[in-house]
Amino acid sequence: MLEGFAALFPEDLRRPLLVGLEAPDDAAVYRLDAERALVFTADYFPPVVDDAGAYGTIAATNALNDVYAMGGQPLVALNLACFPDDMPPEVARAILRGAAAKALEAGTVVAGGHTTRGDEPTFGLAVLGMVAPDAVVRKGGARPGDRLFLTKPLGTGVVTTAGKQGAASPEEMAAAISSMSRLNRDALAAARAASLRAGTDVTGFGLVGHAMEMASASGCQLRLRVADIPLLPGALAHARAGRFPGGAASNEAFFGARTRAPHDLAAPLRGLMFSPETAGGLLVAIPPAGAAAFAAALPGAAEIGEVEPGEGVALSA
Repeated sequence: MLEGFAALFPEDLRRPLLVGLEAPDDAAVYRLDAERALVFTADYFPPVVDDAGAYGTIAATNALNDVYAMGGQPLVALNLACFPDDMPPEVARAILRGAAAKALEAGTVVAGGHTTRGDEPTFGLAVLGMVAPDAVVRKGGARPGDRLFLTKPLGTGVVTTAGKQGAASPEEMAAAISSMSRLNRDALAAARAASLRAGTDVTGFGLVGHAMEMASASGCQLRLRVADIPLLPGALAHARAGRFPGGAASNEAFFGARTRAPHDLAAPLRGLMFSPETAGGLLVAIPPAGAAAFAAALPGAAEIGEVEPGEGVALSA
């Protein structure tokens, strides 16, 4: 959609833009000087759960995590809200309070925002953060031999879809909400300590889609071992029942042709690889020397593959 957009702006305006307008990444990065760069992102979406406070928390986590995905620290945020006229005030307040609590956990202040009216609630944050120019985490930079780690389980898309259909258990929903409400701050710190080479967060394009972006930016192939990829409780059962969110089919249509996979890979498992995630974990490439330390520092992280010569994404059993 933004192809050729950079040509609209003169080079002197674009020069401080370290990330943005060119190759896709998780947020824009704008250099202020040799020591400081701004990280800026915006993200919002309709409710993925029924609880208003949890919805606000998840939406805020999703936006804040884009700053962590770029290696930054979020500083200030603005609410982006579209609320129906007939929404009870206490529901709107619960959404805003849920987001504010998560921003506070991230050390970020919500300084206001903008609200419009619409038929369906939509909420998120615009977030401004800071990072040192030489500490920006990019999708490119992975090298053959690097180990690939995923810091949260997959399955938020199918579990929340099942929840909307009344098919998810309370325990499954609780596990999904807990995962979607967890900031990627600690995962970033552990990856930095392990000298990560490249990273991204796993959200709307699904695991394969975001892995494909990393592979393209790095000029390598990312091999993902499906059996080692952690799944949320109930995710596989709901995938077998076909409870995928709408974006799963479009992700597979777009990225599937460039994905190598064994012929006997079960369709539900293959579908989970393409299914959109909300506030997912980080996918990081860690050099071999740092892999053991990263796994020890972040017990919830799973080693799911490796970087190889070649291009695209390969799934193996």
